[in-house]
Amino acid sequence: MHSTLNCRHLFTLLAAVILFSACGSKDKKDDKPAGPGAGKAAAAPASKVDAYIVKTSALFDNLELPGSLIANESTPVTPEIPGRLVYLNATEGKVVGKGTLLAKIYDGDLRAQLNKLQVQAKVQQQTAKRYEELLKIQGVSQQEYDLARLDISNVQADMAIIRSNIMRTEIRAPFSGTLGLKQISPGAYVTPATVLTTIRQTSQLKLDYTLPERYSSKIKTGQLISFTSEGNNKAYNAKILATESGVSEENRSLIIRAIVTNNDGNLLPGQFVKVKTNFDPDPNAIMIPSQAVIPQARGKKVAVYNNGTADFRDVETGARDSANVQIISGLKVGDTIITTGLMSLKPKGKVQLGRVSQ
Repeated sequence: MHSTLNCRHLFTLLAAVILFSACGSKDKKDDKPAGPGAGKAAAAPASKVDAYIVKTSALFDNLELPGSLIANESTPVTPEIPGRLVYLNATEGKVVGKGTLLAKIYDGDLRAQLNKLQVQAKVQQQTAKRYEELLKIQGVSQQEYDLARLDISNVQADMAIIRSNIMRTEIRAPFSGTLGLKQISPGAYVTPATVLTTIRQTSQLKLDYTLPERYSSKIKTGQLISFTSEGNNKAYNAKILATESGVSEENRSLIIRAIVTNNDGNLLPGQFVKVKTNFDPDPNAIMIPSQAVIPQARGKKVAVYNNGTADFRDVETGARDSANVQIISGLKVGDTIITTGLMSLKPKGKVQLGRVSQ
């Protein structure tokens, strides 16, 4: 019986050794390459994309830009010197001519000083006349006579200063225009910082608007533009008067000023308007589908098909419509650009063309 148990143990051990050897042989077979091409990474398949062949077309570039109306002339009415207001002729909404007296500051003290100086001047003139007679008989020296004449000149200079200050107490309209709302009443003490009212020349209006930098070369002095105002469907015209001397660095735009040519009285300074610009069409503009342009943190790119690969190029865009965008630089006629699958493309990645449109 003991012998039988030993045989069983021996048989079990032998079976385990044979099983272990078989597993090891199988693992070695599994570790071997399956064929000549095994072990190499499979090449990524080419991306199938649609494309568009770049060509030129006529571009009708009409813009609608925001603008605002301003008075031909406009300024606040303020006194030149401080004092008490004794007269005010600033009727609200009144049309006044240039030089109209609008307000008067108390000048009694100045006129009293002027009277005093006038008396002094009269006395000095009499003294100088006596010295002139005495000089002929050598009763006074030439120096004494010259000093008497100098006293007359000094008094006359002081009188001129007083007269100038009296004129500054009169506040007159600097130009013909319409007065705004009155901000002060007679009897108030005013200073050069006090605004009495405003005056605007509304018979002639100007129009200010900003034009994107890329269109600055298309604007000329004397060019006509049209515009409409809020709540008024009538089309008004304006003639370009001047442009700012440089482009704004903040928004890369050029400020344009035009003068309204057909104001019917319904336009007011400060009104918001929509300016319509009609530039001459560009017959050789490069227009491509908008979806082909890839926005970047700095600038924009377009994927160009180049011998089976995607070549990314920097481009500068211009005008756009609902489906296309103008390319100012970066592409040329005949280039094949990729329009689909752009998110999965990599620089120099392989691509396969599907539908190609023109």
